[in-house]
Order: sequence, then structure tokens, then C-alpha cells
Amino acid sequence: MQALMLAAGMGKRLGKMTKNNTKCMLEIQGKTLIERSIEALLDAGVTKMYIVVGYKGDNLKKFLTEECDNPRIKEMELHFIDNDVYDKTNNIYSLFLGKDVLAEDDTILLESDLIYEPRLIKDLVDSEKKNAVTVAKYEQWMDGTVIKIGENDSITEFIEKSNFNYEEIDKYYKTVNIYKFSKEFSEKQIIPFLKAYIEAYGKNEYYELILKIIAHLSRSDLKALDIGDVKWYEMDDAQDVDIVNSLFAEGKDKLVSMQKRFGGYWRFENLEDYCYLVNPYYPPKEMYDKIKCSLPELISQYPSGQYVQALNAARLFGDIDQNHIVVGNGAAELINILGGTLSGDMYVCKTAFNEYVRCFRNCTPNIYDESKNGYKFNVDEIMANIPNNNIICIVNPDNPTGAFIEYDDIIRILDECEKQGSLIIFDESFIDFVDKDKRYTLIKDDILDKYRNLIVVKSISKSYGIPGLRLGVVATSNEDVLSVLKTNLPVWNINSIGEYYLQIANLYKKDYAIACDKIAEERTRFINALRELNIGTVYDSQANYVLIDLGDVNSTDLAIKLLNDNIFIKDLRTKHSFVII
Repeated sequence: MQALMLAAGMGKRLGKMTKNNTKCMLEIQGKTLIERSIEALLDAGVTKMYIVVGYKGDNLKKFLTEECDNPRIKEMELHFIDNDVYDKTNNIYSLFLGKDVLAEDDTILLESDLIYEPRLIKDLVDSEKKNAVTVAKYEQWMDGTVIKIGENDSITEFIEKSNFNYEEIDKYYKTVNIYKFSKEFSEKQIIPFLKAYIEAYGKNEYYELILKIIAHLSRSDLKALDIGDVKWYEMDDAQDVDIVNSLFAEGKDKLVSMQKRFGGYWRFENLEDYCYLVNPYYPPKEMYDKIKCSLPELISQYPSGQYVQALNAARLFGDIDQNHIVVGNGAAELINILGGTLSGDMYVCKTAFNEYVRCFRNCTPNIYDESKNGYKFNVDEIMANIPNNNIICIVNPDNPTGAFIEYDDIIRILDECEKQGSLIIFDESFIDFVDKDKRYTLIKDDILDKYRNLIVVKSISKSYGIPGLRLGVVATSNEDVLSVLKTNLPVWNINSIGEYYLQIANLYKKDYAIACDKIAEERTRFINALRELNIGTVYDSQANYVLIDLGDVNSTDLAIKLLNDNIFIKDLRTKHSFVII
């Protein structure tokens, strides 16, 4: 068994990363792609490798024969094939240049811009399939040629981009671009078709077209080999490189890499995100279908301005006065504007959402520590500090402790704030998850009209399960605050999909109420189950997350261990040895 790698391409989409080197010299987590491929081949017992080079080919040759200090490279018998017209041809011609190599022995054919777990090559070499196309179940991040698989792993169809049908994605498999061809298969099918196709259509094509033809032959022995849960990625641009650096990081580096992304986790297959908090029971399928149906029109048209967004949001919260509400591109946008304009002494919980400290750059934070009260709010302490602070900030339920202040106590705090002339920022982003008999909202006209010092913040993303739409509101009757928000918001801060969501949300109010009740029920079950594990102190919560004090157990170590199993939790070690699930 030998290997043939096609590495002649220029990798233009990678920009400066391939200015002086080929794609296979990209370094991921301290090791180049070519080193990783050679090590994987050696682990599988392949000790002879041919590489078709073109763009910056001399650099690759010098790296492998002189500069690379990886001792395993010397274990591989390396040969190079030059493609002098790499800038005028495509990979079908690079494969054609390697046709004599294919005729020498059974061959592993692979492309140079891939990263994968080494066991992929071992599984391919050890497979009983003499001629195999490695494939992975299609995921949304994948691009390029896909196939359908029939009985006995036969390939029933090669599907090019132009024929891709999103209604059939459940049937699709993506080609990983690593193959195994027997010497006989190459001699009798690959090489003859290569010659004929190039003679008929030229050198500027993709070799997948050859495989497409061969796969349809009744006597073809080309089979699909599903790689299962093996990690892999194809790198075409800078974003791919960034993703891969997270995907193939290890230990604490992997955790830090994932934490700094703050989202976009759909790119990481099988990752269970328990870090960023949403509602898994909402929206209902019917709502998704309605939005999908309208997507072409929504994407192709401008959204409305702030006036219409306020109308839609006012309906969502029980037909309150539209003049009391401002819609943001996520609550974070509105918090940031408030933080940049408000000033004075600000009383805020130590564990509160970080934005209430980070964004309020003109305020002097006076931090109160919930840990002294078993991570529960101390209402009397809050009341006592109102006279000494211009702003009182309460996240209720608190993020990340899940601590909760009941309605009567909030009214006491509101009354005292009004008496002392203090503003109160009340973030109720998670309040819809509270037990049904304790659930309330301050987004009501009678409350807002009575307490003009009240600023209610609510993230629609979290409780309504739509963080990707980036929707949030501020509700207040304070004209100065409203003026600041409206002045600092652009005309189009909400996209058309977000606007349409607000427009139709009332159609699904019953579904939403049911979903919130399910969260409350599941929370009780989940907390009880966690306490049975005896893993530390599991605190009461009225949100859709649970705070756990692990005691002597290192929370970062636990977060790393779970991430290795594709479970991503919030590590709060900087605040204490906490995790949040």
C-alpha cells in the first residue's frame, strides 16, 4: 500500500496564510497538515508516499527533506511529482500526472487541505473494501460533492453543487476526499477514464467527475466507507482554519478556544451546548415552518424601522404602550447603550451578568456578594443600600445563580428606589422560567407608568429560544432613557427575520406558556438528579440553569473532561470553583 497526495493548488481563499506556502503547510495546534497526514499514514502501515506539487512546491520539498524537525517524517519514503501548470489546471490533471503511481500498487489518494483523526486512515487501510470513498453524514457546515448510498454501501449517485437538493439532505453523505484504490481498479477504470476525460474535456476539471462516471458502471467495485464519529475538516478559508484550531485543540486550550467564541457552535458536530442558555421547548415546529416559508422574501427585503419594531414588541407583551418599549439587536445592544450613558454609583450583584459591569464604564460599581446568603438575594441588604447608590441593578432570576426575588419584595424595592430617586435596572430575561405560581413580569403599563425610575431589560433570545435572531427589549416610561436609546440606535438595527418573528409570535402564545412550564418541571427533576450524585452543593434555581459549587473539585478540570465528551458547560472558576449546567 502506498499514498498519493494532491498538493499543487494555490489555496487563494486562504489569503496571506498561503502567500508563501502550500495549504498542507498550514500549522494547526503546533503541527502542519502534511506532518499530520504522514503520521497517520505511518500509523496505518503506509511507508511510501508520492506528492504532486505545484504552487510553492520547492518550499514543501525543502520543508520535508531539510527543515522539518519531526523525526517521523524520515520514516516515510517520499517522492515528488511536479505539476508545472498548476495555475492553469485543476486536480484532475494532478491525478493524471500520478497515473503511473496508481498503476504500481494499491493506493491511498488524499487531498492536502484536510485535517482528521489518524484512525481514519487506519480504518480505511484495514477495511475489507478494496476500493472505497470515505464519507461522512452530511452536516450544514460541509461544502462540495455529496453522494447517496444504496445497498451494500454502493454509491448510487454523485451530486454536484448545481444539483444539490436541500429537501434530501437526510440522504446525503459528504465525500471526505480520501480514497483507497486497488492497483487493478486504477489500471482498468481510473486511468482509462482519466485519459479519455482529459482528452475530451481538458485539464481544468475535478477528478470527482471521473468517479461519478465509474460509480454508475454496473461492474464498478467502488464503495462508500462511512467514517462515523471521526473528527475531520476541510480547510478552504480563514474561518475554516479558526474552527479547526478549536476542533483539534486539547485540554485547557480547547476549553479556552471554545469559550472565546461565544457562539456559532453549530459548526461543531455533536457538541451539546449547555453554556449559552436557551429554551429547548420553543419555538414549535409550526413556527419554524412558517418562518422557513417566508425566508426568501424576508432575506431580500429591508426590515422596518424602530417605530414598527416597537409596535410588534408591544403586542408581544400584552399590548403595552408602544412608546414604552425599544427593541434591540439582542438585549446586549441595549445594555451597552445604557452603560455608555448612565453614570454614578451602581449597586450590582457580584455574580450578575458581566455586561452590567463591563458596559457601565461611567459608573462606580458597588458589588454585593450573594455568597454570604447562600447565593440567594438579601432583600433587606438591597433596601439598605438604595440611599447610597444612583443605580440599583437586579437580574431576576440572577445569572448565573438562579436566585429569585418574589413580586412583593420587588415592589418594596421599587418603592424605596422611587423614594430615594434611584434608577433601577431590572433584567427579567429568565423570569418566564420561574415556577408558575411565582411567575410575573414588570413589562406592564401600570407598573411602568407608576415607576418612572424603572428600566426593564428582557432578552427575547433566551426564554423564547431564538438567540440567533438577536432580539431584546428595554421597557420604561423614563423619557430621558428612551431618548438616549432611540438616539443611539440605527434605523435598521433588527433584521427582517427578527421583525417577522415579532410579528407572528402572538400566534404561538399557548405554545410558549407550555414550554416555560416544561422548563420549570424539568428544572425540579434535574436539580434532584444532580443532588443524588453528591458532586457538591447544588443551589436552588428559578432559571433554566443550575449553579453547582464543586468544593475541592477543580471546575476547569471538570469542564475540560466534559468537553472531551462534547458537553460544553460554563466554568466559573474565576468567581469560585463553580460550574453552571
